[in-house]
Amino acid sequence: MTALLRPLTPAFSSQEFRTALGAFATGVTVVTALDSTGRPVGLTANSFNSVSLSPPLVLWSLSRRAGSLPAFSGGSHYAINILAADQRALAERFASKDVDRFAGLAFRQGAGGAPVLEGSAAVFECFNRSQYEEGDHVIFVGEVERCERRDGALPLIYHGGRYFTELPL
Repeated sequence: MTALLRPLTPAFSSQEFRTALGAFATGVTVVTALDSTGRPVGLTANSFNSVSLSPPLVLWSLSRRAGSLPAFSGGSHYAINILAADQRALAERFASKDVDRFAGLAFRQGAGGAPVLEGSAAVFECFNRSQYEEGDHVIFVGEVERCERRDGALPLIYHGGRYFTELPL
């Protein structure tokens, strides 16, 4: 058997790929940081995963076309705020364009100044350890300096383009 030296050309459209990816249920995060002027920036992301327990590493990805890319790629720290079921409005706010995402929002300064959102189910305060350009995204690997979890918080779940909350089986 001869090994392929390159991948086959996809036999599906970008929309078909996106729809298939939507079959995977994920949690919802808001990733926050400070830009070069010290102003808070943030966005909704569901591309989050653990990488390593020792050292404690997590990853997330951001489109190379995102306006906030310079803040995240140039900053030393960011916070990954795992949203709770009662924070759907925050997920929608941070996914919206042309709004002041932090107006009237309760948050505190975390590691390196990254905003930590009050009421999150969990928070990972990360040092911006490494970045990898792959396809149309940048993959960020963060070394977790601090983490916390809110006892009893139910997760906000995203599946098939819709939000859900945890339901017992």
